[in-house]
Amino acid sequence: MQKTFDLIVFGATGFTGRLVAEYLHKTYGVDQTVKWAMAGRSEAKLKRVRDELGIGPDLPLLVADASDTTALKSLVAQTRVVITTVGPYQMVGNELVLACAEAGTDYVDLCGEPGWMAQKIPQLQPIAAASGARIVFSCGFDSIPFDLGVLFLQTEAQQRLGKPLTRVHGRVKVIKGGPSGGTAASLLATMEAVGRDKSLIKILGNPFALVPGFKGPRQPNDHIAEWDELANSWTSPFVMAPINTKNVHRTHALLGHPWGTDFIYSERMLTGKGEKGELRAKKAARNDKLQNILLAIGPTRALIRRFVLPKPGEGPTLEQREKGHYEVLFVGKTADGRVLKATVKGDRDPGYASTCKLISEAALCLANEDALPKAAGGVWTPGAAMGLPLLERLQDRAGLSFAIEAD
Repeated sequence: MQKTFDLIVFGATGFTGRLVAEYLHKTYGVDQTVKWAMAGRSEAKLKRVRDELGIGPDLPLLVADASDTTALKSLVAQTRVVITTVGPYQMVGNELVLACAEAGTDYVDLCGEPGWMAQKIPQLQPIAAASGARIVFSCGFDSIPFDLGVLFLQTEAQQRLGKPLTRVHGRVKVIKGGPSGGTAASLLATMEAVGRDKSLIKILGNPFALVPGFKGPRQPNDHIAEWDELANSWTSPFVMAPINTKNVHRTHALLGHPWGTDFIYSERMLTGKGEKGELRAKKAARNDKLQNILLAIGPTRALIRRFVLPKPGEGPTLEQREKGHYEVLFVGKTADGRVLKATVKGDRDPGYASTCKLISEAALCLANEDALPKAAGGVWTPGAAMGLPLLERLQDRAGLSFAIEAD
């Protein structure tokens, strides 16, 4: 059936949704190659955002509330792909993703909520497979640079070394800007969900939680300070590793385990060499443990929501977003001991300025059928559904670079 739009940005009046709309307008608004619309629950706010961004009045505005199933069904029927920045998804995302799955409409989000994703995969997979919808979670900083970074390194290993890497370490070298307020809100919502349902603890601690029916090898303990021989540095826990690791393993499973069913992936922060690097790693590990303890306490979460998280519509300034950047080292080892390294770099603040580009290009990659492998309807990861075609788009348009490092 012919669709009116290529993309609809749902949540365009929020801080991140507004950045997505701004990126689409600046990048694709002139040549009219992309037909898109802005959507949200308030027409007045949508008009104000459209005017403030300097977008002409001919850009369509669509009104729908995240809880209005009738309006959402009408919305998703009009487009090939929905971009949604409205979270936490476990609280306000159920109706929209189900509407997309039922309608055969592709869907991308910024979800970093593994408990919710683990519940949605078996629920949505048969529905999306029947309708042809590609449901793709985690299309922002979590988890595209990590998901595609591993895929890139493994692809290069098979070409250069003739075999896959049985072990890959993702090591964050630089991160300026940090995760978004949405990521923090999702973490709080996840901790509150654990308080209501203790069975989620097992899901959150299982690196293969997004691969139903598969139990892989024991993975590294990434919650301690540790010396990394492959990276030649001390390392500490990385706050987004629990979601990124699960997505990497799901990508591997969806691709048919080409790197072997004994594949191991570890994701951490680099803290440097010597005594100073060790001290930084141990301090970060203690802080990580303390943070997890505090987040488990209800009053602490309430204080964070009130005094720490950005208010709706708030976020870092343009200067802060432009000055942000990140760099991640991936080091892999084959079964016979050969090592290959790659670096992934992003040119903007990861949680906002880079993320808005990542999710936009992921959606456009889905809309551009010719650029995709044969991905049928179902629940996917960016690496499995879009893979190297998305990587090429991100290098060409979104300020990312993927490069093999010389020894």
